[in-house]
Amino acid sequence: MEAVSRVRGTLRIYLGAAPGVGKTYAALDEARRRRDRGTDVVVGLVETHGRAHTAEMLEGLEVIPRRFLEHRGASFTEMDLDAVLARRPAVAVVDELAHTNVPGSRNARRWQDVQELLAAGISVISTVNVQHLESLNDVVETITEVPQRETVPDAVVRQADQVELVDMAPEALRRRMAHGNIYAPDKVDAALANYFRPGNLTALRELALLWLAGKVDDQLDRYRAEHGIGGVWETRERVVVALTGGPEGDTLIRRAARIASRTKGADLLAVHVARSDGLTGADPAALAGQRALAESLGGTFHQVVGDDVPSALLDFARSANATQLVLGASRRGRLARILSPGIGVTTTNASGPIDVHMVTHAEVGSGWRLPRVHSGLAPRRRAAATLLTLALVPALTALLVNGRGTVNLASEILGYLIIVVLVSIVGGFWPALLCALGSGLLLNYYFAPPLHRLTIADGNDVLALAGFVLVAAMVSRVVDTSARRYGQAVRASAEAATLSMLAGSVLRGEDALPALLDRARETFAMTSATLLERASSSDGDEWRVVMAVGSDPCVRPEQGSVDVPVGDELALVLRGRPLPAADRRILAAFAVQAAVALERRRLAEAAAEAAPIAEADRVRTALLTAVSHDLRTPLAAAKAAVTGLRGGAALLDADEQAELLATADESLDRLTGLVENLLDMSRLQAGALSVFPRPIGLDDVVPHALDELGPPARAITIRLPDDLPTVDADPALLQRVLVNVVSNALRHSPAGHPPAVTASSLAGRVELRVVDHGPGIPVAARDQVFQPFQRLGDRDNTTGVGLGLALSRGLTEAMHGTLTPEDTPGGGLTMVVSLPATTPAPTSLATLDDAGPDTEPDAAPSPARTNPL
Repeated sequence: MEAVSRVRGTLRIYLGAAPGVGKTYAALDEARRRRDRGTDVVVGLVETHGRAHTAEMLEGLEVIPRRFLEHRGASFTEMDLDAVLARRPAVAVVDELAHTNVPGSRNARRWQDVQELLAAGISVISTVNVQHLESLNDVVETITEVPQRETVPDAVVRQADQVELVDMAPEALRRRMAHGNIYAPDKVDAALANYFRPGNLTALRELALLWLAGKVDDQLDRYRAEHGIGGVWETRERVVVALTGGPEGDTLIRRAARIASRTKGADLLAVHVARSDGLTGADPAALAGQRALAESLGGTFHQVVGDDVPSALLDFARSANATQLVLGASRRGRLARILSPGIGVTTTNASGPIDVHMVTHAEVGSGWRLPRVHSGLAPRRRAAATLLTLALVPALTALLVNGRGTVNLASEILGYLIIVVLVSIVGGFWPALLCALGSGLLLNYYFAPPLHRLTIADGNDVLALAGFVLVAAMVSRVVDTSARRYGQAVRASAEAATLSMLAGSVLRGEDALPALLDRARETFAMTSATLLERASSSDGDEWRVVMAVGSDPCVRPEQGSVDVPVGDELALVLRGRPLPAADRRILAAFAVQAAVALERRRLAEAAAEAAPIAEADRVRTALLTAVSHDLRTPLAAAKAAVTGLRGGAALLDADEQAELLATADESLDRLTGLVENLLDMSRLQAGALSVFPRPIGLDDVVPHALDELGPPARAITIRLPDDLPTVDADPALLQRVLVNVVSNALRHSPAGHPPAVTASSLAGRVELRVVDHGPGIPVAARDQVFQPFQRLGDRDNTTGVGLGLALSRGLTEAMHGTLTPEDTPGGGLTMVVSLPATTPAPTSLATLDDAGPDTEPDAAPSPARTNPL
């Protein structure tokens, strides 16, 4: 029994895509199935949140009584961990894994209680929502604007033996909410309008699916590793493209992207193999461009280290479970391919089940070139080493000749070897090789019998002299290689620091183009840096200055000390001193970034110039349409009434005259209202609208707004909580907003279903909702209703020029509020006016637990009351 107790229990987690999807119900359903199979199951803790269907699932299950704790004068209940451990069931159901325990509990978090149960050999069925995962906490808050105080480390959930997603379509979840299956009726409106928006629920659903997909990949990788499976399992197409930083990279990436696009959901991975010593011959600017191209095509960029390129590529491909590998055809010449099979052939032969694509490109067979022999040391050091050779070798020879007979040939060779090593340290390979050859000849002539002849009688002396020359050459090569590698490492570090500084200047908010040019000038110690653009002319050889920094800028590429072309139209020109080819490589990165910055600047300028023109043209056209149609209607009615009174007053009785006067008065009032709306909209667009905000209660504004609407507004239902905070708003403007919004709701509400006005508070804001059950507005057309002179086809000639909602949104935003449309559960449209609260608001949806709020509101909402108008 003791051995069995040490076996760790298994953990099964039901991951909810959103609150209310039914994960607690699913956990209890699993518990009942296990109980029916004879497993000893208890309920450690389950929160039903008042849901009848969830409470029914507890019937017949053994529930461990909760533990009562006192904190700050209040009584709370928590899971009795000691009681569950003492009961020692086979399976325990523990709801809400991310819950924070009341102070005084053994553990601070419930997931720590679960860890104790698992360590005691008790299997656990638990639940958690995706918004409580630590890695997604900030993402969920950004999406929903609701902070989550309670989180659980991702590692705890990933280590679970089973994770099952409990999901529901956003529309179905909102229907559950509207039917009262998740929250009490008084909380439904606020929940649907905030956390449970369709967009929020869709985003949460996607986050849950992506997170679970990552865990599935981890499980697959772990299974393959545990079972020593190195082969590729084609669960999903993954295309790896190998990059060298050469000019063929763009072609390879695009070809690989086309291969990946043939299969929906395929992954594209670009990989570059760097040398294990950290030094690479690839062009950093070219690699940066290829990385940007791969990412723009939906792929990812990776860099691995390895001297054996085929092995490194295949190791990466197998670790990524890749199914296809894209390589570029060899750039080597025919002779080189005969002498060595090359990377492509070697990789193909060892690829196994991974398909290898050899892609041709413009650089194929460009030929093999003799390598340049150069030293990593400065010329002055090589000169110093040559002088050291000319001084020390003759001096040592004279010394040894005068002391002939006192030392043997081995000691004489050692003396010359010391000089060779010293020369190699100072001047590198070539001076040391010259020193070694000269020393060998002198040893042969002066010290190897027969003397004073370039022949050697003893074979051992031949081996000794040959070994001396060979060792001297090898030591020289090692020293020279180390010096060259050191120089490359220093240069690579300098290039990385330069690019990092460049990126930092742009990220800090500096104007991109001037910052790029100024950094280029400072980096290469130039007097000026100029970006030139080819001007459109007949000869095509005219240039104009786009941007210049420093003194004495160039106006043509040939005037500079160095110029780097960017395509056919741009050139980056620096004046000061010539640059070596190695420096031009990093300068090319500056040039490419400067061209991109210029393009972005021009696009932004063009968009900024076009926006007011397009807006003015749209408003002008709409205004002309409105004036020619809607304003003419009340004018025509008023004119007809006045004309009738003037021409036939003697023939009209008192009632007919009163009717004509009423018609004229009504038409002129309508005309006055339209003109006032036009003037207010003009003031809004010009920023000249005067706003005088002050603290005011909605119960003071709403009745006056409904009273202005007259008898049709008497059937409207009002729900305003008694503890609703005051808002910071202009009373007159807010009343105009409500009149426009409510009148719009009245116009579209069907007979027998009058609109309703409700309010709630959330996170320092007060939200007033005008709810109607009319035809609603399609989601795609909702932005249009807030455009001036737009009425979505409602042209009854009595509803104004389409400025009501546009003006209402403008006035609301002038008071630092928002006006947004939402679906009404069951059909219709809800307009939400959100304004900043001036007094602290009770939190109704501050955080979400298993079903929604972690903390319920302290005050019950006021009952609905009918408008007394």
